[in-house]
Amino acid sequence: MFPLTEENKHVAQMLLSSGTCPRCIFRFCGVDLHAPYKRPSKELLNDLQKFLETEKDELILEVPNPPLKKIRLQEDGTDNLSGNGQEGISTTEDKSIASDPSNSSVCNICLGILQEFCEKEFIAKVCQKVEASGFEFTSVVLSVSFPPQLSVREVLLNCLQHAAWLLVKQEMGKRNLSLGRNDAVQLKEAYKWITHPLFSEGLGVPVDGKSLFEVSVVFAHPETDEDCCFLGEVCPDCFKPAKNKQSVFTRMAVLKALNKIKEEDFLTQFPCPPDSPKTVCTVLEMECTHGAVFVAGRYNKYSRNLPQTPWIIDGERKMESSVEELISDHLLAVFKAESFNFSSSGREDVDVRTLGNGRPFAVELLNPHRVRFTSQEVKELQQKINKASDKIQVRDLQLVTREAIGYMKEGEEGKTKTYSALIWTNKAIQKNDIGFLNDLKDLKIDQKTPLRVLHRRPLAVRTRAIHSMETHYLDEHHFRLYLKTQAGTYIKEFVHGDFGRTKPNIGSLMNVTADILELDVESVDADWPPALDDRSSA
Repeated sequence: MFPLTEENKHVAQMLLSSGTCPRCIFRFCGVDLHAPYKRPSKELLNDLQKFLETEKDELILEVPNPPLKKIRLQEDGTDNLSGNGQEGISTTEDKSIASDPSNSSVCNICLGILQEFCEKEFIAKVCQKVEASGFEFTSVVLSVSFPPQLSVREVLLNCLQHAAWLLVKQEMGKRNLSLGRNDAVQLKEAYKWITHPLFSEGLGVPVDGKSLFEVSVVFAHPETDEDCCFLGEVCPDCFKPAKNKQSVFTRMAVLKALNKIKEEDFLTQFPCPPDSPKTVCTVLEMECTHGAVFVAGRYNKYSRNLPQTPWIIDGERKMESSVEELISDHLLAVFKAESFNFSSSGREDVDVRTLGNGRPFAVELLNPHRVRFTSQEVKELQQKINKASDKIQVRDLQLVTREAIGYMKEGEEGKTKTYSALIWTNKAIQKNDIGFLNDLKDLKIDQKTPLRVLHRRPLAVRTRAIHSMETHYLDEHHFRLYLKTQAGTYIKEFVHGDFGRTKPNIGSLMNVTADILELDVESVDADWPPALDDRSSA
């Protein structure tokens, strides 16, 4: 059943005669049924012509005098996905094309988007590009830009739609009919109705707006780049230069101007109906991207010469490797990701070991090409990491969600950590000189930002809690101290005092000069990520 009715005939004839394609005619007549848009363009044109055969009314098209002079730009030859496989489709210079719907003219509204770029042939080319990209995916979201976002090429479409809507509104008014601007179907909606089923069929997966795998197709129309310049003259306050923008004619700025400009001013500046262009849009780029995936686990660090993250000062690497690299380089290769972000529950100094159950960490893998792994494959990946270096070991390696990463950081300062420290004193001590430390519970200390981290952390005084201490006497100048503290406590400074910046400290409590010779993290008391049975992956 043809979707237009008798009351649509005059407007449909007017739009067709001005160079508008059948699908855009449907849009501006408020057709919101999906099925008519999905039919092939040639069939739609034939049926539309038959429907309009009885329309004998003389059309009076009110065109502003003089119309806006268009500046035609040469093709840039960048398209490799145009509907006909060439650098664009050109019509002849014959002006009769705009009034003769039997000619294959470029639509003056969608610039060929709903003609060339929603047919099976074009979608098949996009699917071929996707399949050749090497990504794993179980669903897909199709993103289109008409023309590129934040570029002057996107502006023209808004101008053309605005002009056509005003023209339709005028003709509707002559026939005592009403048309609200919101009644017209948006171009992206119509494009989605047509292409999503074809896209899903071509790739064999559902099109899902929540999919992490995105196929982005960006359209451009160089021929009409200059068509919106009049907006800058009429509404100059809407267009503000920005350092990171190539043009002041961003999408948001143009929409702001179109909402602000008066209809009569618009009609005196822009041809109504819009002229049919000589060329269809070109595909500026087609890109496949996959949303980040996250891998979490716990790591042990057994070396006293290994930083957590790459240690680079003034462009010079100070250490050969890091915990981050020893873990993430393997993940980067297996997931075929472009880059990564490493985070952890706190950090240890380069000369501090992390023992016990290890420290929780998470790696965000950006634009991964491989995303599906069995639990056995993850265990094998953990084995590979552990066999590659004796400086670290990883446990509980698992895929997690973005939301789960928040658990690692939540209430971090409220968690507790346990340390083992080898202490030296300048004065000779006996076992009974350190016994009183065992009795101190929930000792509050004030720590001014340590001198050694002042270059990267703001100056502040932080109150921390030493929940408990246990001492093991070794000799006259050495003892081992086990501490359970609030997370975020600077242990080295608690021992030597940092020139009085941490009060009280072990030195002041014992009335000696104390220093720390070795420090180990014995446990990080966090129940994330969930422990796994790793006996087969050790």
